[in-house]
Parts: sequence; structure tokens; C-alpha cells
Amino acid sequence: MLSRVADSIYWLNRYVERSENVARFVDVNLNLMLDLPAGVEQQWRPLVVTTGDLDRFEKSYGEATAENVVRFLTFDRDYPNSILSCIRFARENARSVREIISSEMWEDLNSFYLFVTDTESQLQENPSLMDSSEFLHKFFRIVKLASHRFCGIMDATMSHNEGWHFGQMGRLLERADKTARILDVKYYILLPSAHWVGTPLDQIQWMALLKSASAYEMYRKCQHRIVPSCVADFLIFNREFPRSIYFCIRQVEQSLHQVTGIPAGTWSTSAERALGRMSSRLGYTTIEDVIEIGLHEFLDRTQLELNQVGNEITSVFFQTYSVS
Repeated sequence: MLSRVADSIYWLNRYVERSENVARFVDVNLNLMLDLPAGVEQQWRPLVVTTGDLDRFEKSYGEATAENVVRFLTFDRDYPNSILSCIRFARENARSVREIISSEMWEDLNSFYLFVTDTESQLQENPSLMDSSEFLHKFFRIVKLASHRFCGIMDATMSHNEGWHFGQMGRLLERADKTARILDVKYYILLPSAHWVGTPLDQIQWMALLKSASAYEMYRKCQHRIVPSCVADFLIFNREFPRSIYFCIRQVEQSLHQVTGIPAGTWSTSAERALGRMSSRLGYTTIEDVIEIGLHEFLDRTQLELNQVGNEITSVFFQTYSVS
């Protein structure tokens, strides 16, 4: 497969996954605001921290109000990680490989893009819609469903060959990164005060975190109580939940070995070596080890390793062509 094609399919899926992740945690935060007790400050700054683009936000918007954060993360054309920008970039990548992907994938993604741009036009004509919870909840729900639909259409209509595996790697690396980020942000920033630890407000926020990862219902099937260490264990190490960090990394590893043809447990490229090392570390680490190390320190290392894996994949497979 051409490097150009692999690169486009990889980033096409990363961008679609990124748009869904943004929609999910903004929508959950909107709902969280309804459950907070009177007098508790709304927490919107952590959402920008999750993206890693706080400096950029503060230069453009200043104060982290609900409207500013939602606009920045959703419809800001100059911000490359907004939902609008992500879907635009995904569509551009899909356009460049239309002969490789299925027509159903292209048509669905194009409809997704038109929906987002039409919504942006509605907001330009009627800015007061930004204050409508019903309008925003409906938009984010459709974005999440559109992302799920695109994933299903790709699985059902595209041959599960090298191109499909590169798409899987892009989607799942993005998913693992966002799971690590939202967990880290909750632990360090989202809680307004240490005095709230163990209170009903703390419980509400841990529930919101689980919902941000679409993990609340599956977590409750395993655990009857919201226990922070159990939540972290579930989101990091669960071997069956498709948004846990370990599950995502194992799936990426399988796809990478399908592409290279090298048996699992061995390596021939720096990408396989970096991914295998990370997978082994996660596979032999327990939540007790994480608590001893420190959750923030563990997640920080995990994010660095995810970045390294992404860089190695780019270096090995896309270095002759990379415009993403």
C-alpha cells in the first residue's frame, strides 16, 4: 500500500474519533452542570486542558465560560481540533483516497460534514442557539451517532486489508489517548476542592467521567459502587471494554502485526517495538502499582508512550508522505 494512502486512512479515522471524543465530554459536562449543587463553580477550563491547547484557547477567548469553551471545541475553524475542523480534515483525507475506501464511507462522511457545517450556519444566523441546551445536546448526540455509524460502515463495507488496519490503528490510538487525558484531568483539576473528596459531588464527577468514556453502564455491571481506584482500573486495564487503554493498545498491536506480517511477541520495526513494550507494561501492571507510582505520573507516562507509538508509526510507514 502507498504511504500516501495509508497516511490518509490512518488520519481519516483519527479525526472522526477525535470529533466523537470532543462531543462526548462536552455533552457530559453540559449535563454535569445540571447536577452540581448551588454555589459550586462550573468547571469548563478542564475540558480545554484535556485537549492540551489551553494556551491557544486563552489567547483567543480569555475566560473559560461555557459559551467560549463550547464554541472553541466545536465550531472554531481556526482551531485544528474542533469538531468542525476534525470533520473537515477527515473529509479531505477521505477525498484523497476515494478509490480505496467504499462509496458508502465517502457518502456517510460527506453527509456528516454537511450536517456540522449546516449547524454552524444556523448558529451564525441565530447566535442565541448557543444558549439552548436542547439544541446543543441534539447536536452532540448526532455527532456521536455519526461517528459510530461511520465506524460500522467502514467495518461492513471495506475489505479488512492493510488499509482497514491502518484505520483501526488511527482510531484506537486516538481513543486510548483521550481516555488517558480525561482520567488525568479529573484526578488533578476537575474537583473544585480537596474537601469534596468522598462526597456526593465527588461521586457525581466520577460518574460524569465514566459517561465521558461511554463506560458508566459497563462499569456498573462489574462494580456496584463508584470507587475511584476501581474506575481507574476499569478505564486503564479492563481487557474487554473497548475504550480502556489496554484494550485499545492490544487491538492496535494486532493490527500492526497484520500489516507487517511479523508474529506477535516479536518485532522488526521501531513501531512494533514501542507498541510491544507499552502493551507488556500495561499487561503486567496492576492498579495497586499505579497508586504506588501516582495516577498522574502513570497517565503522564502513558500519554508520552502513546505519542511515541504514533510518531514511530508515522516514521516507519508515512515518512515518505505526510501532510496531516
